[in-house]
Amino acid sequence: MATGLENLWIYKLAEDLEIEVHEITKKFPKDEIYRSVDQLRRSSASASNNIAESYYKNSIKEKARFLNIAQGEAEETKRNIFRSSRKGFISKEKSDNIIDHYTILLKGIHAYIKFLMLNEVKKK
Repeated sequence: MATGLENLWIYKLAEDLEIEVHEITKKFPKDEIYRSVDQLRRSSASASNNIAESYYKNSIKEKARFLNIAQGEAEETKRNIFRSSRKGFISKEKSDNIIDHYTILLKGIHAYIKFLMLNEVKKK
């Protein structure tokens, strides 16, 4: 039975996107392995990893810091997906789909930060 982090939809979405990015980068040109492929895989993994790390931090300030990092990594991945499409590594349709999901993720992380902050204020 899933508990805790596995129930956080932004984490599940970030993890699913990380796997999708990994799969699509397998088809990139071999000379991109240490450029676009490496960068996309690292930034997409970092987005989900920072959400996971934030989940177990004790203070709201610490949680927000890691969630802000996750936002930055998600935006970086989103922009690199867009550029990869422009370079012809992935189709525009696939790129648009992934970008749309990263936009949802970014909005979700932002809402989660606001939720945490609001609950912190209510406690005082």
